[in-house]
Amino acid sequence: MAATPNEARLPVRARRIAYEAWDRLRNLTTASPARFAVLVFATLIALFTALFSLPAASATGQRIPLADALFTAVSTICVTGLSTINMYSDLSPLGRVITYIGVNVGALGVLTLASILGLVISKRLGLRAKLIAAGDSNPLRAHGGPVNEGQTVRLGEVGQLLRTVALSTLVIEAVLTVLIYPSLIIGGIHPLVALWEAPYYAAMAFTNTGFIPNADGLTPFAQDYFLLTVLMAGVFLGSIGFPVIFTLWRHYWKFRLWSLHAKLTIITTVVLFFVGAGVILLLEYDNPLTFGSMDAWDTTFQAFFLSAMTRSGGFSVIDIGDLNGATLIVGSMLMFVGGGSASTAGGIKVTTLAVLALAVFSEAKGRPSVQAFGRRIPSDVQRVALSVVAWGATIVAVSTVTISRITDAPIEHVLFDVVSGFATVGLSTGLTAELSDPAVYVMAATMFMGRIGTVTLAAAVAASSRSQLYALPVERPIVG
Repeated sequence: MAATPNEARLPVRARRIAYEAWDRLRNLTTASPARFAVLVFATLIALFTALFSLPAASATGQRIPLADALFTAVSTICVTGLSTINMYSDLSPLGRVITYIGVNVGALGVLTLASILGLVISKRLGLRAKLIAAGDSNPLRAHGGPVNEGQTVRLGEVGQLLRTVALSTLVIEAVLTVLIYPSLIIGGIHPLVALWEAPYYAAMAFTNTGFIPNADGLTPFAQDYFLLTVLMAGVFLGSIGFPVIFTLWRHYWKFRLWSLHAKLTIITTVVLFFVGAGVILLLEYDNPLTFGSMDAWDTTFQAFFLSAMTRSGGFSVIDIGDLNGATLIVGSMLMFVGGGSASTAGGIKVTTLAVLALAVFSEAKGRPSVQAFGRRIPSDVQRVALSVVAWGATIVAVSTVTISRITDAPIEHVLFDVVSGFATVGLSTGLTAELSDPAVYVMAATMFMGRIGTVTLAAAVAASSRSQLYALPVERPIVG
């Protein structure tokens, strides 16, 4: 029987529809990469919510409640580490494998998308320079001034960038696994079980997630300084960001050849690490529930470990809920800053803090411009740094007030867990596990907005902005 004219046109029509759909998707990725990033993360979260909802992912064989499955998916893809369920006893081996895959997918996606966005967000926000405060994602850029076309094209190669980031992730996690395995054996873990737990710990350290693969967590290893140091090293490498790792790999200790972004990231990270440890030690040394029962060496080491983990690591030897209120506030400050740009860490990023500190210093000195290491930081980068802080503070404030109203919990506990979620740290006072479903959804939204980044949110909102071809009259309001 001969096909009707309408039936004959179906393949052509189908091809046209497919082409139009592909063309729209391509336009979305190029015209609005920030919105595309949000779409990618939302799609991954929906997928992993479905996976965690499978009966096979639960230790009991029954479906995990939707709120818990969604929260676990968000925490996994956003490499946060907070959980409303027990990640060991409530998940089956399949569920833990899904978690392991999810954190690595989330980490790779974050690094890759951050690098791509670094090339395009500037146009969307009307910037002419690279966004140091949001992430100087071009690892080949070692000086100020324009970026030549060759570098831009090379960084814009999505496949090549993904392969580079993936290779670095695999190598670092493999080295961490080899270093962690003997400590697990010495700690009494069965060699076959350690074959799974070692790469799990390595992934959770490098991705700055902090999930634990066993029932007792790190408590049995509280005196294993080698294992804890390896975990700190993994968290550090994950938090400084791929551009900095690339710079260190190329130039090693040749500090003068480092990019300005690498210098600001390393210096600020080290300063916050030591200052944070010192303040935590001062506030907790006489707390009998935390450091008060330890000797001087243990107290000092645990203070440094906690300082490193508040940057985005999420591992903990002590019960965070036993910390003094003042220590929780200090921890919230450290978590809010977070790690380096284009990394697995969250927060407003250390380069944002560095740029703002340099701006304040330059203003105090009466300098006409912000300078660092023989380079001038443009004013548009400073504006981006201010917008990042404003976005982050707004998200934290709204979430804290909302969850505090829902739970009536102590405000310092709510603030700590909210900042931990926003900065994708994973430390908790115990509040998150007890949240009701409405508060769980609020915390999940906080983690999502913290992971995709405040600059991504700003770019998504400003994607439809247009250049202004005229200037308005100047009038100076009173400030301060």
